[in-house]
Amino acid sequence: MRIDKFLWSVRFYKTRSMAADEIKKNRVSVGENVVKSSKEIKEGDIIKIRKNQIDYRIKVLQIPKSRIGAKLVPLHVVDMTDKEQYEILKMRRMEQNYYRIKGEGRPTKKDRREIEDYVSADDPEVAAGDEDYWDSFFNTSEDDE
Repeated sequence: MRIDKFLWSVRFYKTRSMAADEIKKNRVSVGENVVKSSKEIKEGDIIKIRKNQIDYRIKVLQIPKSRIGAKLVPLHVVDMTDKEQYEILKMRRMEQNYYRIKGEGRPTKKDRREIEDYVSADDPEVAAGDEDYWDSFFNTSEDDE
């Protein structure tokens, strides 16, 4: 089976063309050799893949006939990636900066919820959802006249 089709069939890439593009960018190698999309793989090959800024290593156990379900992937490949690589990925996700520049554009749903939580935390009656609070607010202004 071609390596681009294999990486797609074991769900390493969402589409076969994405797999082929990554292979063209020399991010995939079999053993120590960078390969082309047409490279035929066989059982026992160790594939190195550079994805999400970490280096994955997988060993081919079986070659599937077509794309397989996620639960069946462990029957076809073994993940031999170093634990350090996953730690690097975890650290990069934790230190990821805010997803957009503050003050730029309209607030997202997440931003709106954070603002509501912040505002409601300042006023305990509003946080409790006390409707009498608003009634008393408007009624006191009428009584003053």
